[in-house]
Amino acid sequence: MFNFLRFPNTPQLTALGGVNISNISNDVGLSFNNPSQLRPEMHGQANFVFNSMYASINNYHLSGAYHSEKLKTSFGGGVNYFDYGNILQTDAAGNTLGDFHPNDYVVQISASRRYMEKWFYGATFKFINSNYGLYRSNGIALDIGASYYDSTSLLQLSLLMKNMGMQLKQYEGTASDEMPFDLQLGITKRLKKAPIQFSLTAHHLHQFDIRYNDTTFNNENEFEQSNKSSSYTIDKIFRHFVFATQFYIAEKIELTAAYNHLRRSELNIPGTSNGLNGFSLGVGVLLNKLQIRYARGYYQNNTAYNQFGLNVQLNEIGRKKL
Repeated sequence: MFNFLRFPNTPQLTALGGVNISNISNDVGLSFNNPSQLRPEMHGQANFVFNSMYASINNYHLSGAYHSEKLKTSFGGGVNYFDYGNILQTDAAGNTLGDFHPNDYVVQISASRRYMEKWFYGATFKFINSNYGLYRSNGIALDIGASYYDSTSLLQLSLLMKNMGMQLKQYEGTASDEMPFDLQLGITKRLKKAPIQFSLTAHHLHQFDIRYNDTTFNNENEFEQSNKSSSYTIDKIFRHFVFATQFYIAEKIELTAAYNHLRRSELNIPGTSNGLNGFSLGVGVLLNKLQIRYARGYYQNNTAYNQFGLNVQLNEIGRKKL
């Protein structure tokens, strides 16, 4: 339910493999995913994202940040909206009844504070809505995150409890369903003497086996493996991890590459070339008042989607660089 919440909202997150909570970056779009990454340096920054996908599906994202010195608190908010276009509506006999316009969206507000010198903590409240013609649902959820950032060693550690909440209105004729909860842990290290940083993110830590477990489907598509094999256990472990690296060229150009093992494992097709499934790439141009980012994520049979985003400084430049 509400699985669109798993989709990366901003190009940098897409380029980082779709799951990352610790990346060291002055990108307010990342704070939409983890409130403890919302920092005073992001004051006045807005993130605009557009993503065009298959079958006339479009995704729009807007987020921004404001820091209150009086409250010693950073605030953020935004919306992520999926437009699935117009779909013909028919009855069981095939009679045309018109059309409908399905969509999903989440609206959220966040707050973050610093604790002592190196700790940050934050929370995000979400209102979630799905509209599929006669079938409509909504709910509320809470994200709680904490980060440790050492600016001397350029190291950041983050823990995030994501999508804790409940369904307020069920889809017509269905029972209440669970929220897409996720427990994530991330570490990012930027090298002092080289323009490179590395990230490792673990997701679904509350559930060890996250393999797709449809026995009929697995047998028909040659996915079935022995539960006792060592490769089976290793595969289950690695599906929890996303690996990413970033390179900085002349401080203004940012190149990103990442690998998501869960995505590759679930979307690979036996007996065919699967190319770059599970990989993602991105590039960013980082100017003083403008960040321009583009990301490309690879999915089944080498299909890919492209995501474009702008980060704009609407008032003065951030108080200091990360």
